[in-house]
Amino acid sequence: MGQKVELRTTMTTVEIFHQERRVASHCCSYQPGKATTLDEHRPECHRRYLQWPSSRLIHWAQKVGPHTASVVEQILQSRRYPEQSYRFCLGILRLGSTFGEERLERACRRALRLQARSYKSIRPILKTGLDREAEPQPSPERPPIEHANVRGAQYFEDEKGASHVG
Repeated sequence: MGQKVELRTTMTTVEIFHQERRVASHCCSYQPGKATTLDEHRPECHRRYLQWPSSRLIHWAQKVGPHTASVVEQILQSRRYPEQSYRFCLGILRLGSTFGEERLERACRRALRLQARSYKSIRPILKTGLDREAEPQPSPERPPIEHANVRGAQYFEDEKGASHVG
């Protein structure tokens, strides 16, 4: 890592050279979304993550609370390959060490309500203390407007009672 390398590509192969010595060779894949990375070319920490089942992260999140578990599950489901989201999930779980698990759970509840399920959304909720504030309540439903120009649902029904709205 951090070294200059040379790259040689053909229609079928990508080769990587360091100081004129080939250090890696990969076959090209023309299948969209199909990775050809060899496990031995991944960083050690990535190899460890790939050995984990997604259920391991969900189980850790469940220990914090149901909202945290829901955020983690939704992040894992948002990627074609759940392993690509492991670091995001671990970052969120680490927020529990920094801010406390109770606050993390409240922040995840707020994030779910806002449909902002990411580390970049949850961390500011914790940093600014929004998790400690009462969540805004939805405004009460107003009664329907009574006015001569408002027709109502019955206007749009045919003689058989079937609605033609929407």
